[in-house]
Amino acid sequence: MVKKQSSLHVLGVSVLMVLLCCVNYSLCEKIKTYKLTRGSLSVTFTNYGAVMTSLLLPDRHGKQDDVVLGFDTVDGYKNDTTYFGAIVGRVANRIGGAKFKLNGQLYKTDPNEGHNTLHGGTKGFSDVIWSVQNYVPTSHITFTYNSFDGEEGFPGNVTVKVTYMLIGENKLGVKMEAKPLNKPTPINLALHTYWNLHSHNSGDILSHKIQLLAGKITPVDDKLIPTGEITSITGTPYDFLEPREIGSRIHELPGGYDINYVIDGPIGKHLRKTAVVTEEVTGRKMELWTNQPGVQFYTSNMMTRVVGKGKAVYEKYGGLCLETQGFPDSVNHKNFPSQIVNPGESYLHVMLFRFTAH
Repeated sequence: MVKKQSSLHVLGVSVLMVLLCCVNYSLCEKIKTYKLTRGSLSVTFTNYGAVMTSLLLPDRHGKQDDVVLGFDTVDGYKNDTTYFGAIVGRVANRIGGAKFKLNGQLYKTDPNEGHNTLHGGTKGFSDVIWSVQNYVPTSHITFTYNSFDGEEGFPGNVTVKVTYMLIGENKLGVKMEAKPLNKPTPINLALHTYWNLHSHNSGDILSHKIQLLAGKITPVDDKLIPTGEITSITGTPYDFLEPREIGSRIHELPGGYDINYVIDGPIGKHLRKTAVVTEEVTGRKMELWTNQPGVQFYTSNMMTRVVGKGKAVYEKYGGLCLETQGFPDSVNHKNFPSQIVNPGESYLHVMLFRFTAH
């Protein structure tokens, strides 16, 4: 009788796990790594957080270096507080007060940064296991995730898809897609890669030159929550309309750069050139285009002695992030472009990187 009960118990647990897997495929997924290679461009990923774990580029002499910060093992990403290389969501960046109203209903999201929500909450998309829908090592990889109603406080079920694709010999495309199934919901995905074009373990990025094709920013308060204003960068340390070194005026800011830029030009279906980053020693150059209205420029101001790949120690200013996105806290600012997506509608976020060396 005892054995029979034990068998029934085991059977019940097995059935429960199968049902859970049907509801959320990520519970049944194994964590693996994947690699895309074409010509001299090589990129690796894991389905934990749909993270880009490395990107190897040649310098002007053909020497290959890994130019993104990260960890040697998946366990590093599980314990990560920097969001190295991850897809963040359901709503990237910050939601002030960890709450918003939608169609008259108040939603409270997970307050994982003081009283605010950052990058989707304590267990956002960067901390879940994604499924692999399609994988061609010389071409592309597609990750999918089913976000459930109430996840970190957000309304409705949402299907999410992220495709990384090699284009030609020196371009990387990123396509982020999402569809709400049963309720309107805010959606704002972002790729949180930390770049150092000299090499991930070469020190700071202050001598990198950057051009940001954005003449305005959305100012923030002392908790990095937007005030709702949209202001000109003219005459401020935020002005990168012409290329200059990142470190040239960083001392004029408290901590460094961590601000959303309003990308110049009309928002539409076409990609707009957003940023150009160059590194003089290696000759490497990275150009970025997107269809999103904003880009968060972040200089890893909060990073302190993070032990990364090859036991490299990443310090403050060790990498730069260019997170194309909707504006932070848009759900609480009616003058910002809306991030609300309704059932029957689709969210589409495209990034295009081009890498060269001269």
